[in-house]
Amino acid sequence: GHATSFFGPTLERYSSFQVNGSDDIRQIQSLESGVLFLTKSSLKCTSRGGLIVFDYLMDDSEDMHSLLLTDSSTLLVAGLQNHVLEIDLNTVQETQKYAVEVPGITIMRQSNRCFFCGHTSGKHEFEAHSGSLSDFDVHGNLLVTCGFSSRMNGLACDRFLKVYDLRMMRATTPLQVHIDPFFLRFIPTYTSRLAIISQTGQCQFCEPTGLANPADIFHVNTVGPLIMTFDVSASKQALAFGDSEGCVHLWADSPEATFNAYSRETDFALPCMVDTLPHLDWNQDLVPLSLIPVPLTSDALLSDWPAANSAPAPRRAPPVDPEILRTMKKVGFIGYAPNPRTKLRNQVPYRLKEMDNEFDNFSQVPESPIGREEEPHLYRVAKKYRKVTIKYSKLGLEDFDFKHYNKTLFAGLEPHIPNAYCNCMIQVLYFLEPVRCLVQNHLCQKEFCLGCELGLLFHMLDLSRGDPCQGSNFLRAFRTIPEASALGLILADSDEATGKVNLGRLIQSWNRFILTQLHQETQEQEGPHAYRGAGSSSFGSSGDSVIGQLFSCEVENCSMCRCGKETVRVSSTLLFTLSYPDSAGEGRARHPQLPGVGYPCFSRLEHACVQELPRFQGRVQTRNIRCLPDVLVINCEVNSSKEADFWKTQAEYSFQKAMMKRGGFDITKAKEISLGEWKELGNPETGHSYPSVEELKNIWIPHAIKMRLTKSKELDVSNWSESEESVHIYDLMATVVHILDPRTGGSLVGHIKVGETYHQRKEGVTHQQWYLFNDFLIEPVDKCEAVQFDMSWKVPAILYYARRNLNAKYNLAIKNPIEASVLLAEASLARKQRKCHATFIPLMLSEMPQAGDLVGLDAEFVTLNEEEAELRSDGTKSTIKPSQMSVARITCVRGQGPNEGVPFIDDYISTQEQVVDYLTQYSGIKPGDLDAKISSKHLTTLKSTYLKLRFLIDVGVKFVGHGLQKDFRVINLMVPKDQVIDTVYLFHIPRKRMISLRFLAWYFLDLKIQGETHDSIEDARTALQLYRKYLELSPQGSEPEEFRKVLKGLYEKGRKLDWKVPEPDSQSSPK
Repeated sequence: GHATSFFGPTLERYSSFQVNGSDDIRQIQSLESGVLFLTKSSLKCTSRGGLIVFDYLMDDSEDMHSLLLTDSSTLLVAGLQNHVLEIDLNTVQETQKYAVEVPGITIMRQSNRCFFCGHTSGKHEFEAHSGSLSDFDVHGNLLVTCGFSSRMNGLACDRFLKVYDLRMMRATTPLQVHIDPFFLRFIPTYTSRLAIISQTGQCQFCEPTGLANPADIFHVNTVGPLIMTFDVSASKQALAFGDSEGCVHLWADSPEATFNAYSRETDFALPCMVDTLPHLDWNQDLVPLSLIPVPLTSDALLSDWPAANSAPAPRRAPPVDPEILRTMKKVGFIGYAPNPRTKLRNQVPYRLKEMDNEFDNFSQVPESPIGREEEPHLYRVAKKYRKVTIKYSKLGLEDFDFKHYNKTLFAGLEPHIPNAYCNCMIQVLYFLEPVRCLVQNHLCQKEFCLGCELGLLFHMLDLSRGDPCQGSNFLRAFRTIPEASALGLILADSDEATGKVNLGRLIQSWNRFILTQLHQETQEQEGPHAYRGAGSSSFGSSGDSVIGQLFSCEVENCSMCRCGKETVRVSSTLLFTLSYPDSAGEGRARHPQLPGVGYPCFSRLEHACVQELPRFQGRVQTRNIRCLPDVLVINCEVNSSKEADFWKTQAEYSFQKAMMKRGGFDITKAKEISLGEWKELGNPETGHSYPSVEELKNIWIPHAIKMRLTKSKELDVSNWSESEESVHIYDLMATVVHILDPRTGGSLVGHIKVGETYHQRKEGVTHQQWYLFNDFLIEPVDKCEAVQFDMSWKVPAILYYARRNLNAKYNLAIKNPIEASVLLAEASLARKQRKCHATFIPLMLSEMPQAGDLVGLDAEFVTLNEEEAELRSDGTKSTIKPSQMSVARITCVRGQGPNEGVPFIDDYISTQEQVVDYLTQYSGIKPGDLDAKISSKHLTTLKSTYLKLRFLIDVGVKFVGHGLQKDFRVINLMVPKDQVIDTVYLFHIPRKRMISLRFLAWYFLDLKIQGETHDSIEDARTALQLYRKYLELSPQGSEPEEFRKVLKGLYEKGRKLDWKVPEPDSQSSPK
């Protein structure tokens, strides 16, 4: 009843303990959590160190001999009685009892299909040996036995091994061996070898279907005369023998053999720590007396104070290890995390004062960040400003709750697309009404035009009712612009993920680039590149640009020689950049004396006025502003600590002046304007509601600015009277800030004042409100928060000031530039395409779709970037970044008329980006189909096909297809829900699995589709037929119960067939 364990190939003693005081151990079985020991009438489970996990006692009449682990939690136990017990190891209870005909089971084995026991009853009976069965083993389709035969009124060892084929359940040719077999085991490594052991210590290896070779016999040098037990390690690298003298013999194929294939690290007992205790210093008052060992005594100890003189003070719980918080996975209200093993088990360091300090600090920690990063008590970025990420599941984005992040009706933008750092600036341009109307009226023939793509994206933002959009097509066109690549605006995925890029500087360069690009593209709007069918725009003339009218500021450079000759050169700029004093000290000394706290914002403008710069002897140069822009765009250029200190200094000074103003002290001088007075300029109504003290901190820039040009062409920000004409009043419209967050690499967010027209379209109310736009997180904020910049984590990047009553100056009417001519026949980009290869018939003018017409749609895709995923500690897969897909083929099929089912669009989309996987099995797209040089398909640009679909959406057709939600998402289209008929939802029971188009077509239409590959024409046509079938099965006014019965029959049939369409001629569909 004693058990001893050994560690490693050198058999060092690991543990030794008593299992049972009276009975012997019949069998040992190793588990992941411990070791099972079977005795005559008990089953005991202990840890490998000897601690008891459970002890299951059976009836005293039981005489158990063998056990078999069928899976990780189920155990079979049998012996000399006429039944087999099934025990659940989780509950340690007997769950079932199987009766056997003849008692006496001493050996149990199992294969993939069958269970075998060493007696003569069961499903099938083998007459193995005439005397007694000694041992048997099972591997694959073979069962091999050894035993004794009856000879001369006694038992003799049988040198023939009986071999049985389990497929036919009959014996095959016996295997003759050269030793007396007593034990045998399969050792399945490269082949199904058998190890045969005799009681005298001889060992022979042979194949069960071959001949035994005497050269394969080895001998075990036993200490005792007999071998009593034998086993093979799980890794098949070691054999262990036990002899009658209690010795263990280990055979291995190498000195460093491993016993288990994936062995865990072995836990060893802790070493004795008595000799390593630190020296006690009696001079310290905080040395705990409990460290001194004292003898047991019946007298009261000095530390045993009476209850009247003491109060219980329980020890405070220590703070949770930050590593545990970082790796914790929450299921409901319970958190699970792996043990970092940074502390000893069941021990807490006794440092009372330090623990109290840690507890006090920890109790004031704000909510830990998303993902539970390290050191949560150092986290200072507010939750709504942190970088938001999409958590993907098996269903992709379908079960992600975007409403949790955005409770408004405005649309956010998804951040997982490459170069999506510009999402906040896209939102700024969208909420600038003249820019939105300009690009939505713009349409040209260029394949990659940022103005066109921005207009299509803005149209999606208009249609959305709070659902996020993605700018994938816009960013795809952006990546093809050579100037963007030359300016370093296109980031690699690694740079964006690791946070190596200064996003503040990057977005300012992007701001300058996009304004310049839109200015150039809209100038060419009525030129030779105009798209066919695009109507004339309501903006400007062919030689002018609305972008220039909005943002351009003309500067006059005058150069005068001593002789009196004057040269004038006029230039224009679309935005301004802040310039700072040479040192922060100069800023602190100068700016309180300048006319206006906010005046340094326009130091570039100040330098542009009456500044004499002698470039060379005999010549004087001056720069004057000729006109002010309607939208004042300022890049803040906070690129070093010097600029950050300047902002801090100005904010502190403004805060002091605002507090003194609130206290009744007026310290402003004749030409100074304090922060409060800056606010008064933007709020002409009487009566002031001063904000709280916290809202006044970190504020410097004003919400409104007044400027004018004097008669001498000087810029005056503060010296003007109320009756002065030509005064420009600018209201702050947007701020873009860079969030410094070392844990996520930082991000960019925008504060935008959303105007009345946007609220009127979305919510039906008329008011203005500031919002925070952080990708798909949108939240209303106070106007003070929009100009609060804590330079430790919230750094200003871009400011947008719009002239008051700006919209009244521009015609904001939008005319849809997409006309029906986009659906007419067009030439293919493929050089080898011939008319005989055409797979579709374009629409005629008489066939133009009307509102409510049916159109069958299907799209096929290719993969540009593979999915990035990680394996969690619990074995589940977590998607970090989904695969980036690109549309490769779009097919539209007529849904009514004489040509119903005939495609009118079958476009293969040309792509300039590298394709990682063509997904030919699922898409039918082959390498070369998208290459204009060798393709024989009808090849077009994505923009051309996109405009066709946009026209169909604008007309009001209803798209019929299977799984259209994903198709529209990859194509980057926003389609109203009432224009989508998705067969995946028509034939679906809630909370059940979605059914494939192939199975639905077989079940309802008796069609076999998608044989080798997918064909989008076939899929679109099948979806239309399924919709017609749905209308037959569920006509309007019929009982829904009848159709529910049809769906139940569909699901029952699918479960029987495992949702696979049967092979031809096997069975027909239950039409």
